[in-house]
Amino acid sequence: MIVAVDIGNTNIVLGFIEDDEIHGRYRISTKAPRTGDEYGLLLVQFLAMSGYKPEDVEGVIICSVVPQVMHSFRASIINFFNINPMIVGPGIKTGVNVRVDDPRTLGSDCIVNCVGAYYLYHGACLVIDMGTATTFNYIDEDANIRMAVIAPGMQTSAHALAGDTAQLPNVEIAEPATVMATNTVASIQAGLYYTALGGLEKTVEMCRQETGAPFTVVATGGFASLFKGKTDAIDVFDPDLIFRGMNLIYKRQMQRGRR
Repeated sequence: MIVAVDIGNTNIVLGFIEDDEIHGRYRISTKAPRTGDEYGLLLVQFLAMSGYKPEDVEGVIICSVVPQVMHSFRASIINFFNINPMIVGPGIKTGVNVRVDDPRTLGSDCIVNCVGAYYLYHGACLVIDMGTATTFNYIDEDANIRMAVIAPGMQTSAHALAGDTAQLPNVEIAEPATVMATNTVASIQAGLYYTALGGLEKTVEMCRQETGAPFTVVATGGFASLFKGKTDAIDVFDPDLIFRGMNLIYKRQMQRGRR
């Protein structure tokens, strides 16, 4: 069994993968500072909740966009599991090529999502990840990542409204009952939802126009499920895309190491 770890700006998400199946999913807040011992204890507890012991862990792969968390988290893996984790970054063979102006600026989470989408859905894809930020990454039929669009996520936009205005509250991110909002909470929810949906559909449309080639649109991330069944712009909803991408990268790297 391998442990896949996605360290994002809001949450650290863990997945336990055995025989290509995900057997446990857990979240830890990124915001709270923790020591390596605290992370290690949480990991051991999560393993037990899924019926595993520390000795069941064959390897660990980490994808992170939060460098300040990495020292403590990596130390927890070394100290509690005696494993040097695989970090998605320079030197790791992913099976895709990054063809943006400065490849170093593309988040490892975006790369992992593109790996998962390309190899699981067999060819060119536009990957939409709806989390703290909403990102759009296009990977062509030859496994080249050629586009990286970034927009504020729905929760980020909601926090900006509440933080930068005197009278607007923070609201739950939810699909509104109607666009004909008549109170403040419903007004904000409708505004967040429909502008996100419209922006998503327009970005997909422009990508189709500018590439002139067929591709599969794959949506993932915490807020993607809000749009399931609500738009024809998305072909596939895959909430576990990043875990599945990390699983592919881990196996590729291990095969390379055995040669």
